[in-house]
Amino acid sequence: MLIFYLIMTSSKIKNKARQLGFLACGIIPSNTLGEYQEYLDMRVKSFPQSKDLYEPLYAFARLPENAKSIIVYTQRYNRYKIPESLKGLIAKVYLFDSRVPYTEEYRASQEFEAWLKLLGVNILQSIIPVRLAAAKAGLGKLGRNNFLYDPVHGSYIWINAWVTDKELEYDDVEKNITMSACNDECQKCVSSCPTKALSGGFSMDRGSCITHLMCLPKDALLEEKMSQMGLWLYGCDECQDACPKNKDKFTESEEYPLLKEHEEYLKPERLLDMDEETYVNIVNPRFWYMGKDNLQIWKNNAHRSMKNS
Repeated sequence: MLIFYLIMTSSKIKNKARQLGFLACGIIPSNTLGEYQEYLDMRVKSFPQSKDLYEPLYAFARLPENAKSIIVYTQRYNRYKIPESLKGLIAKVYLFDSRVPYTEEYRASQEFEAWLKLLGVNILQSIIPVRLAAAKAGLGKLGRNNFLYDPVHGSYIWINAWVTDKELEYDDVEKNITMSACNDECQKCVSSCPTKALSGGFSMDRGSCITHLMCLPKDALLEEKMSQMGLWLYGCDECQDACPKNKDKFTESEEYPLLKEHEEYLKPERLLDMDEETYVNIVNPRFWYMGKDNLQIWKNNAHRSMKNS
């Protein structure tokens, strides 16, 4: 009887995910992410200069003691039109952010979570390595650039996950989680990385990644690093765009909500002259990683981007 209940509950969860338009949904036991700590250990050993940046990530491997299951799902953002003026300036994953409250993706996620609670699935407060969880659940494979790849939509996907104290019927846990195409013959993502943060063996120096460097004040960056960062203002797409598995994956068939309204404010020349009120009320609520008190970092990035152009 218990097994039947677990099967029925898991089936309901996956059906609901499909109804909400998610790409895929998987359910795995909470004890399947143990090697995440080993991966971090290897990165700290390979890149000791970035140890402080990896230390906080160890908390992702420490799930609550009463955790039983992980529900993970994917959404795609490759259907949205990329504003011409922002190509090569703002990474697509931030342009089409599923955490923005007025988006379809956010509403679907909130409805799914509320529905899980009505089903009796208690959600535990926990942050986990979602890419690894999705790969273990069979929702995609990890590429050499460390992104998860959906078999149809490439790496242009969002991943979300919940941890629960309820036992469920589980998917077979994937043992081979890396793409076979990412062999020694293909190093395009590695060679495309402007700051050489990517290296062999599905690894990365977090301290050299543009997504990290963009958040640093100007006096914390060497001139060489600033020149390597190119035009990017917020994030970086170089390794994903260079990947053959992502070729022609963007359909650009739909407008993303309110992106046109933000477009004008994200141009380097506009950022360079921006006042605090405009930044705090318009830019930061939508692109918040740099914090509401760090308009100057945006200005620094805008100046560097214009100089590199």
